[in-house]
Amino acid sequence: MRVGIIGCGLAGLKRARALVGARLVACADAAVERAEALARATPGQPEVLPQWRAVVERPDIDLVIVATPHHLLAEITLAAVSAGKHVLVEKPAARRARELDPVLEAVKRAPVLVRVGFNHRYHPALRRAKELSSEGAIGELMYVRGRYGHGGRIGYEKEWRAQPDLSGGGELLDQGVHLIDLSRWYLGDFDSVQGFARTYFWNMPVEDNGFMILQTAARQAAFLHASCTEWKNQFSYEIFGRLGKLEITGLGGSYGTERLAYYRMGPQMGPPETTIWEYPMADDSWGAEFAEFAEDIRLGRQPSAGLGDARSALRVVEQIYEASGR
Repeated sequence: MRVGIIGCGLAGLKRARALVGARLVACADAAVERAEALARATPGQPEVLPQWRAVVERPDIDLVIVATPHHLLAEITLAAVSAGKHVLVEKPAARRARELDPVLEAVKRAPVLVRVGFNHRYHPALRRAKELSSEGAIGELMYVRGRYGHGGRIGYEKEWRAQPDLSGGGELLDQGVHLIDLSRWYLGDFDSVQGFARTYFWNMPVEDNGFMILQTAARQAAFLHASCTEWKNQFSYEIFGRLGKLEITGLGGSYGTERLAYYRMGPQMGPPETTIWEYPMADDSWGAEFAEFAEDIRLGRQPSAGLGDARSALRVVEQIYEASGR
Protein backbone atom coordinates (compact mmCIF):
# COMPACT_ATOMS: atom_id res chain seq x y z
CA MET A 1 0.00 0.00 0.00
CA ARG A 2 1.33 3.42 -0.98
CA VAL A 3 0.96 6.21 1.56
CA GLY A 4 1.11 10.00 1.54
CA ILE A 5 1.52 12.01 4.74
CA ILE A 6 0.22 15.55 5.16
CA GLY A 7 1.67 17.23 8.24
CA CYS A 8 5.24 16.28 9.09
CA GLY A 9 5.54 17.31 12.72
CA LEU A 10 5.90 14.90 15.62
CA ALA A 11 2.70 12.95 14.86
CA GLY A 12 3.52 12.73 11.16
CA LEU A 13 7.00 11.44 11.95
CA LYS A 14 5.59 8.79 14.30
CA ARG A 15 3.15 7.72 11.59
CA ALA A 16 5.95 7.48 9.03
CA ARG A 17 7.88 5.16 11.36
CA ALA A 18 4.81 2.93 11.89
CA LEU A 19 3.83 2.06 8.31
CA VAL A 20 3.61 -1.70 8.80
CA GLY A 21 3.62 -3.34 5.37
CA ALA A 22 3.22 -0.03 3.52
CA ARG A 23 5.48 2.45 1.73
CA LEU A 24 5.61 6.21 2.10
CA VAL A 25 5.84 7.74 -1.38
CA ALA A 26 5.13 11.44 -0.72
CA CYS A 27 4.75 13.99 2.05
CA ALA A 28 3.87 17.66 2.46
CA ASP A 29 3.93 20.28 5.19
CA ALA A 30 3.35 24.03 5.32
CA ALA A 31 6.93 24.20 6.64
CA VAL A 32 8.85 22.57 3.80
CA GLU A 33 11.88 21.92 6.01
CA ARG A 34 9.78 19.60 8.20
CA ALA A 35 8.68 17.59 5.16
CA GLU A 36 12.29 17.42 3.94
CA ALA A 37 13.46 16.20 7.36
CA LEU A 38 10.79 13.48 7.41
CA ALA A 39 11.72 12.41 3.88
CA ARG A 40 15.42 12.15 4.80
CA ALA A 41 14.54 10.01 7.82
CA THR A 42 12.39 7.60 5.78
CA PRO A 43 13.74 4.68 3.73
CA GLY A 44 13.15 5.12 0.00
CA GLN A 45 13.34 8.92 0.16
CA PRO A 46 9.66 9.85 -0.42
CA GLU A 47 9.01 12.86 -2.61
CA VAL A 48 8.40 16.19 -0.91
CA LEU A 49 5.42 17.88 -2.54
CA PRO A 50 4.80 21.66 -2.47
CA GLN A 51 1.33 21.61 -0.88
CA TRP A 52 -1.17 19.16 0.56
CA ARG A 53 -3.49 19.04 -2.46
CA ALA A 54 -0.66 17.57 -4.51
CA VAL A 55 -0.59 14.60 -2.12
CA VAL A 56 -4.36 14.09 -2.25
CA GLU A 57 -4.44 14.29 -6.07
CA ARG A 58 -1.46 12.02 -6.70
CA PRO A 59 -2.82 8.92 -8.49
CA ASP A 60 -0.34 6.40 -7.10
CA ILE A 61 -1.31 7.04 -3.45
CA ASP A 62 -3.79 4.63 -1.84
CA LEU A 63 -3.96 6.08 1.67
CA VAL A 64 -3.49 9.57 3.07
CA ILE A 65 -2.42 10.23 6.66
CA VAL A 66 -3.56 13.65 7.91
CA ALA A 67 -1.49 14.94 10.83
CA THR A 68 -1.97 18.71 10.62
CA PRO A 69 -3.22 21.28 13.12
CA HIS A 70 -6.91 20.81 13.89
CA HIS A 71 -8.32 23.47 11.56
CA LEU A 72 -7.22 21.50 8.48
CA LEU A 73 -8.09 17.96 9.56
CA ALA A 74 -11.68 17.80 8.27
CA GLU A 75 -10.97 19.79 5.09
CA ILE A 76 -8.09 17.56 4.01
CA THR A 77 -9.93 14.38 4.98
CA LEU A 78 -12.90 15.43 2.84
CA ALA A 79 -10.64 16.19 -0.13
CA ALA A 80 -8.86 12.83 0.22
CA VAL A 81 -12.13 10.88 0.46
CA SER A 82 -13.47 12.74 -2.56
CA ALA A 83 -10.30 11.75 -4.44
CA GLY A 84 -10.93 8.07 -3.62
CA LYS A 85 -8.23 7.69 -0.95
CA HIS A 86 -8.44 5.84 2.34
CA VAL A 87 -7.63 8.16 5.26
CA LEU A 88 -6.08 7.92 8.69
CA VAL A 89 -6.77 11.29 10.31
CA GLU A 90 -5.33 12.25 13.66
CA LYS A 91 -7.68 12.89 16.57
CA PRO A 92 -9.81 14.91 17.17
CA ALA A 93 -10.49 14.81 13.36
CA ALA A 94 -12.03 18.31 13.47
CA ARG A 95 -12.51 21.33 15.71
CA ARG A 96 -16.28 20.82 16.00
CA ALA A 97 -18.63 17.93 15.26
CA ARG A 98 -20.37 19.79 12.43
CA GLU A 99 -17.11 19.91 10.47
CA LEU A 100 -17.31 16.13 10.16
CA ASP A 101 -20.82 16.04 8.69
CA PRO A 102 -19.71 16.64 5.06
CA VAL A 103 -17.00 14.00 5.52
CA LEU A 104 -19.52 11.45 6.81
CA GLU A 105 -21.74 12.16 3.80
CA ALA A 106 -18.82 11.82 1.37
CA VAL A 107 -17.80 8.47 2.88
CA LYS A 108 -21.29 7.11 2.16
CA ARG A 109 -20.69 7.77 -1.56
CA ALA A 110 -17.05 6.63 -1.83
CA PRO A 111 -15.58 3.11 -1.61
CA VAL A 112 -13.02 4.18 1.00
CA LEU A 113 -12.45 3.83 4.73
CA VAL A 114 -11.57 6.51 7.29
CA ARG A 115 -9.93 5.73 10.62
CA VAL A 116 -9.41 8.32 13.35
CA GLY A 117 -6.10 8.16 15.19
CA PHE A 118 -7.17 7.21 18.69
CA ASN A 119 -3.92 5.30 19.17
CA HIS A 120 -4.34 5.01 22.95
CA ARG A 121 -6.70 2.08 22.33
CA TYR A 122 -3.61 0.21 21.10
CA HIS A 123 -1.34 0.66 24.09
CA PRO A 124 -0.72 -2.86 25.43
CA ALA A 125 -2.00 -2.17 28.95
CA LEU A 126 -5.24 -0.68 27.64
CA ARG A 127 -5.68 -3.53 25.15
CA ARG A 128 -5.18 -6.12 27.88
CA ALA A 129 -7.58 -4.25 30.18
CA LYS A 130 -10.19 -4.24 27.41
CA GLU A 131 -9.80 -8.02 26.99
CA LEU A 132 -10.16 -8.61 30.72
CA SER A 133 -13.21 -6.38 31.08
CA SER A 134 -14.86 -7.95 28.01
CA GLU A 135 -14.23 -11.42 29.48
CA GLY A 136 -16.02 -10.39 32.68
CA ALA A 137 -12.89 -10.50 34.85
CA ILE A 138 -14.11 -7.57 36.97
CA GLY A 139 -17.82 -8.20 36.49
CA GLU A 140 -20.37 -5.62 35.42
CA LEU A 141 -18.68 -2.24 34.92
CA MET A 142 -19.77 0.55 37.24
CA TYR A 143 -17.58 3.55 36.47
CA VAL A 144 -14.18 4.69 35.20
CA ARG A 145 -11.82 7.39 36.43
CA GLY A 146 -9.16 8.99 34.26
CA ARG A 147 -6.46 11.63 34.58
CA TYR A 148 -4.22 12.74 31.75
CA GLY A 149 -1.91 15.70 31.63
CA HIS A 150 1.42 17.43 31.17
CA GLY A 151 2.97 20.68 32.30
CA GLY A 152 3.42 22.53 29.03
CA ARG A 153 6.75 24.11 28.12
CA ILE A 154 8.30 27.53 27.66
CA GLY A 155 6.28 29.38 25.01
CA TYR A 156 3.35 26.93 25.18
CA GLU A 157 0.86 29.81 25.22
CA LYS A 158 2.21 30.98 21.83
CA GLU A 159 1.93 27.66 19.99
CA TRP A 160 -0.85 26.83 17.51
CA ARG A 161 -2.67 24.80 20.17
CA ALA A 162 -3.27 28.04 22.09
CA GLN A 163 -4.90 29.74 19.08
CA PRO A 164 -8.66 28.99 18.98
CA ASP A 165 -8.99 29.45 15.21
CA LEU A 166 -6.37 26.77 14.62
CA SER A 167 -6.95 24.40 17.53
CA GLY A 168 -10.66 24.81 18.23
CA GLY A 169 -9.94 24.56 21.95
CA GLY A 170 -7.38 23.67 24.55
CA GLU A 171 -6.50 20.69 26.70
CA LEU A 172 -10.03 19.27 26.67
CA LEU A 173 -9.84 18.96 22.88
CA ASP A 174 -6.22 17.80 22.90
CA GLN A 175 -5.65 15.08 25.50
CA GLY A 176 -9.22 15.13 26.79
CA VAL A 177 -10.65 13.46 23.68
CA HIS A 178 -8.41 10.45 24.34
CA LEU A 179 -10.00 10.06 27.77
CA ILE A 180 -13.49 10.46 26.30
CA ASP A 181 -12.80 7.94 23.55
CA LEU A 182 -11.40 5.36 25.98
CA SER A 183 -14.41 5.82 28.24
CA ARG A 184 -16.84 5.33 25.34
CA TRP A 185 -14.81 2.25 24.35
CA TYR A 186 -15.35 0.70 27.78
CA LEU A 187 -18.80 2.01 28.75
CA GLY A 188 -20.59 3.05 25.54
CA ASP A 189 -22.29 6.32 24.60
CA PHE A 190 -22.92 9.06 27.14
CA ASP A 191 -26.34 10.67 27.35
CA SER A 192 -25.52 12.95 30.28
CA VAL A 193 -22.59 15.38 30.10
CA GLN A 194 -21.47 17.68 32.90
CA GLY A 195 -18.24 19.53 33.42
CA PHE A 196 -16.36 22.72 32.84
CA ALA A 197 -13.28 24.08 31.11
CA ARG A 198 -11.02 26.61 32.86
CA THR A 199 -7.80 28.49 32.21
CA TYR A 200 -5.89 28.62 35.49
CA PHE A 201 -2.25 29.20 34.62
CA TRP A 202 -1.37 29.64 30.96
CA ASN A 203 -2.03 33.09 29.49
CA MET A 204 -4.03 31.91 26.50
CA PRO A 205 -7.65 32.08 25.27
CA VAL A 206 -8.15 28.30 25.43
CA GLU A 207 -8.52 26.14 28.53
CA ASP A 208 -5.62 24.50 30.33
CA ASN A 209 -7.91 22.21 32.37
CA GLY A 210 -11.07 20.26 31.56
CA PHE A 211 -13.21 18.42 34.12
CA MET A 212 -15.91 15.92 33.11
CA ILE A 213 -18.63 13.79 34.68
CA LEU A 214 -20.25 11.67 31.98
CA GLN A 215 -23.05 9.10 32.36
CA THR A 216 -24.45 6.40 30.10
CA ALA A 217 -28.16 5.58 29.88
CA ALA A 218 -27.47 2.79 32.40
CA ARG A 219 -25.90 5.41 34.73
CA GLN A 220 -22.38 4.08 34.43
CA ALA A 221 -20.12 7.07 34.99
CA ALA A 222 -16.80 8.47 33.80
CA PHE A 223 -14.91 10.95 35.99
CA LEU A 224 -12.24 12.55 33.79
CA HIS A 225 -9.67 15.32 34.13
CA ALA A 226 -7.36 16.59 31.35
CA SER A 227 -4.74 19.13 32.35
CA CYS A 228 -1.70 21.00 31.09
CA THR A 229 -0.89 22.23 34.60
CA GLU A 230 0.02 18.70 35.72
CA TRP A 231 3.74 19.64 35.90
CA LYS A 232 4.82 15.98 36.03
CA ASN A 233 3.43 14.11 33.00
CA GLN A 234 0.60 11.87 34.15
CA PHE A 235 -1.61 9.11 32.76
CA SER A 236 -3.91 7.19 35.07
CA TYR A 237 -7.01 5.25 34.01
CA GLU A 238 -9.06 3.05 36.34
CA ILE A 239 -11.96 0.74 35.44
CA PHE A 240 -14.20 -0.33 38.31
CA GLY A 241 -16.40 -3.41 38.17
CA ARG A 242 -18.51 -5.25 40.73
CA LEU A 243 -15.83 -7.92 41.10
CA GLY A 244 -12.64 -5.89 40.94
CA LYS A 245 -10.67 -3.09 39.36
CA LEU A 246 -8.23 -2.53 36.49
CA GLU A 247 -5.71 0.28 36.84
CA ILE A 248 -3.51 1.53 33.98
CA THR A 249 -0.69 3.96 34.73
CA GLY A 250 2.01 5.40 32.48
CA LEU A 251 2.34 5.44 28.71
CA GLY A 252 6.09 5.01 28.51
CA GLY A 253 8.68 7.74 28.09
CA SER A 254 8.14 10.80 30.29
CA TYR A 255 4.80 9.36 31.47
CA GLY A 256 6.55 6.45 33.17
CA THR A 257 6.56 2.73 32.49
CA GLU A 258 3.22 1.48 31.21
CA ARG A 259 1.62 -0.76 33.82
CA LEU A 260 -1.63 -2.66 34.32
CA ALA A 261 -2.79 -3.80 37.77
CA TYR A 262 -5.70 -6.23 38.14
CA TYR A 263 -7.31 -6.20 41.58
CA ARG A 264 -9.67 -9.16 41.98
CA MET A 265 -12.06 -9.19 44.91
CA GLY A 266 -12.58 -12.50 46.72
CA PRO A 267 -15.92 -13.74 48.10
CA GLN A 268 -15.03 -12.43 51.56
CA MET A 269 -13.81 -9.11 50.14
CA GLY A 270 -10.89 -7.71 52.13
CA PRO A 271 -7.48 -7.22 50.41
CA PRO A 272 -7.80 -8.13 46.71
CA GLU A 273 -5.77 -10.67 44.81
CA THR A 274 -3.38 -8.57 42.72
CA THR A 275 -1.75 -9.27 39.36
CA ILE A 276 0.54 -6.71 37.71
CA TRP A 277 1.83 -6.52 34.15
CA GLU A 278 4.51 -4.04 33.07
CA TYR A 279 5.27 -2.99 29.50
CA PRO A 280 8.73 -1.37 29.48
CA MET A 281 9.16 -1.64 25.71
CA ALA A 282 8.93 1.26 23.24
CA ASP A 283 5.45 2.53 22.34
CA ASP A 284 4.08 0.24 19.61
CA SER A 285 0.54 1.66 19.58
CA TRP A 286 1.09 3.58 16.34
CA GLY A 287 2.22 0.46 14.47
CA ALA A 288 -0.55 -1.71 15.95
CA GLU A 289 -3.17 0.85 14.96
CA PHE A 290 -1.86 1.15 11.40
CA ALA A 291 -1.63 -2.63 11.00
CA GLU A 292 -5.28 -2.99 12.00
CA PHE A 293 -6.30 -0.27 9.55
CA ALA A 294 -4.40 -2.03 6.76
CA GLU A 295 -6.35 -5.18 7.63
CA ASP A 296 -9.60 -3.18 7.66
CA ILE A 297 -8.83 -2.05 4.12
CA ARG A 298 -7.92 -5.55 2.98
CA LEU A 299 -11.15 -6.99 4.37
CA GLY A 300 -13.41 -4.04 3.55
CA ARG A 301 -14.18 -3.82 7.28
CA GLN A 302 -15.26 -0.64 9.04
CA PRO A 303 -12.52 0.65 11.40
CA SER A 304 -13.17 0.22 15.11
CA ALA A 305 -12.33 3.90 15.69
CA GLY A 306 -14.02 5.89 12.97
CA LEU A 307 -15.60 9.22 12.21
CA GLY A 308 -18.66 8.41 14.31
CA ASP A 309 -16.45 7.91 17.37
CA ALA A 310 -14.70 11.23 16.73
CA ARG A 311 -18.03 13.03 16.30
CA SER A 312 -19.35 11.58 19.58
CA ALA A 313 -16.21 12.67 21.45
CA LEU A 314 -16.44 16.15 19.93
CA ARG A 315 -20.07 16.50 21.02
CA VAL A 316 -19.01 15.82 24.62
CA VAL A 317 -16.34 18.51 24.34
CA GLU A 318 -18.80 20.96 22.78
CA GLN A 319 -21.36 20.49 25.54
CA ILE A 320 -18.73 21.26 28.16
CA TYR A 321 -17.56 24.32 26.23
CA GLU A 322 -21.16 25.54 26.00
CA ALA A 323 -21.65 25.03 29.75
CA SER A 324 -18.42 26.98 30.34
CA GLY A 325 -19.38 29.89 28.08
CA ARG A 326 -16.67 29.10 25.54
